[in-house]
Amino acid sequence: MPLFATTLFLSSWLMFALEPMVARTVLPVLGGTPMVWNTCVLFFQILLLAGYAYAHGVSTWLGSRRSGAAYVAVLVLPLLTLPFAIGANAQPPADGGNPIGWLLVVLAKSIGLPFFALAATAPILQRWFADTDHPSANDPYFLYAASNLGSLLALMMYPAIIEPTLRLRLQNSLWAIGYGVFVLAACVSVAAGWRRKAREAAAPEPSLHTGESAVADAPTWERRGTWIALAFIPSSLMLAVTTYFSTDVAPVPLFWIAPLALYLLTFVVAFSARSAAPRSIADRFMPLVALPLVVLMIAGSGLSLALAIPLHLAAFTMAALVCHGRLAAGRPAPVHLTEFYFWIAFGGMLGGVFNTLAAPLLFSRVIEYPLVLVLALAARQGRRADAGSAWSLNDFAVPIGVGALSAGIIVWLRPGHESNQVFLAGLGLPAFVAFTQSKVPTRFAASVATMLVAGSLAANAQGHSLYTSRTFFGVYRVTTDQGDRAHSLFHGTTLHGMQAVDPARQAEPLTYYHRKGPIGQAVAGLPDMAARREIAVVGLGVGSLATYRTPGQHWTFYEIDPEVERIARTDAYFTYLRTCGDGCRVVLGDARLSMARAPLGGYGLIVLDAFSSDAIPIHLVTAEALGLYLSRLAPGGALAFHISNRHLALAPVLARLGVSHGLTVRVQQHLVDQAITPELFSSDWMVMARNTADLGSLATDARWRTPEIPSSTPLWTDDFSNILSVLRLNVR
Repeated sequence: MPLFATTLFLSSWLMFALEPMVARTVLPVLGGTPMVWNTCVLFFQILLLAGYAYAHGVSTWLGSRRSGAAYVAVLVLPLLTLPFAIGANAQPPADGGNPIGWLLVVLAKSIGLPFFALAATAPILQRWFADTDHPSANDPYFLYAASNLGSLLALMMYPAIIEPTLRLRLQNSLWAIGYGVFVLAACVSVAAGWRRKAREAAAPEPSLHTGESAVADAPTWERRGTWIALAFIPSSLMLAVTTYFSTDVAPVPLFWIAPLALYLLTFVVAFSARSAAPRSIADRFMPLVALPLVVLMIAGSGLSLALAIPLHLAAFTMAALVCHGRLAAGRPAPVHLTEFYFWIAFGGMLGGVFNTLAAPLLFSRVIEYPLVLVLALAARQGRRADAGSAWSLNDFAVPIGVGALSAGIIVWLRPGHESNQVFLAGLGLPAFVAFTQSKVPTRFAASVATMLVAGSLAANAQGHSLYTSRTFFGVYRVTTDQGDRAHSLFHGTTLHGMQAVDPARQAEPLTYYHRKGPIGQAVAGLPDMAARREIAVVGLGVGSLATYRTPGQHWTFYEIDPEVERIARTDAYFTYLRTCGDGCRVVLGDARLSMARAPLGGYGLIVLDAFSSDAIPIHLVTAEALGLYLSRLAPGGALAFHISNRHLALAPVLARLGVSHGLTVRVQQHLVDQAITPELFSSDWMVMARNTADLGSLATDARWRTPEIPSSTPLWTDDFSNILSVLRLNVR
């Protein structure tokens, strides 16, 4: 047993150390979007399913020795491809190409073989263990918990130890060595299994496990469908929660790993010997956690990260434990073990397909999170006595009543018309009515669903929606205010530009780009600004900065998503680019890769304003990235960084980068009262130049100060970044 457990532990550790390492490697190539991680997870789920299918096939159709030989061949073949290579030679898809398909192919070519071999290990070794004469062979599912412990440890070690201390190339080499050690352990396990099986060939067939968690009969299609559904729900929820964190904070391993680690932890708990109590607690208390989350989803109310992160993770963990607990309770006899794991992997892959491929095509907004949350609530066992009874009138009437009550409260206390506290208190009434039905899971889930449907009435609190689209890089909404005075572009939850509808005011830059704001001061205060013929802007938005162009200047906007350019060039929404005419051009593709093709020393000013919702693409704010910008900056040129952010305090990190390159740095935190100037927003900006004279009047302007850089501020590089060092947990 120790040999098999150790081999399984090592295989899982390698699998889940590989996942964040590979995603971290390819992240910069696709602009740092959160969908990179979702696509990587989908790839891992597809390979996991393929590995489980292979394990089931060889265990069913080949004899013991032939299946062992086939498995050893699969183990050894990947050694010819290691260490793998991604990054330097990876060429992103052409403009308008499919990033998902391209990324799946890149991953398959680079890590497909070793990941497939690792994926096949758990079901094969557990099935062989079941055929030995070990006392625990009649119920080998405890090894599944040991396997997931290895996965969990890898995920905990990566952001805490591996990423901060080891460069990516060294991680790659050490992982290849670890794979070699695993192959040796797996081969020894195969030999030990053969020997043990040969000695007990004449022994009687081990008795089947007769507890409530396993049955001797072959699985029916109804049971298989239940396994698939119970695996689908937590898989989809994991990706939805990850996208939520990554979109508004940063697409970095820290926020990928937390939901995945909890996902694996629920597997460990569910398949352990003492899982009944935690499963019961999760089933009973899940409504108490889910309802506040639903109310906040409807209200669109922001919590501090210190409260929001635990709330989302708690709801997800309870949902995953409920589903995985039901899977463990319904596991079959060991003879059907490999098939059981295959259907679990199939359901998990369907969750990845739904979130990564289907949802962006089916929904123009991110509604898969609340949708699957409702399914998780319906999957609860509950405490009802009539669990097997037919549907009653209350199963229809109560949810309809809850939805109608929610709609009435939303219309009456519409966000913006009453204080947020009053609105939240009002939503507490239908939430309480829904909670009274929590003993009947389907009725409770239906009540929550009608609340969420009614909550869609509040979706236009930020203005009437003119256009909504969803791409690999996020969800975009063009809205107009109540009086149709201005059009705005939202990316996720963050405003990315606004323009007045009145033709007489359409040349005015608004919000963060107002002429009275920091960027307006910078353009006015930098010396010889009109003589700077070439200007670069990373991040297009609606094209607000094009209003600063003067005759004779050429402005180049670097934008990764073609959809953003399409929106900015639609005259019915925004006209900044049309007014700028031939003086403004848009270069599509990742800004760092695109700017590397620009002439050396060509730009008199480079403005960095690239965000995905409120998240930052880390690879654009590293020492190597700043070196690239400086190489493209003309003598006497300047850099301007837009660092407004609800969750991240970026000023110290950027200042540290500037000082490391010997630059003069100034920062301004511009605070305004929007009640007085509604079209001028508070914003934070930083400017850098090679010397003080290049900043002109900004160097002595009292509004621009020299930033403080704590001694503990890390230097971000392509191989190292520490998001925890800049996280504002107490900010809404």
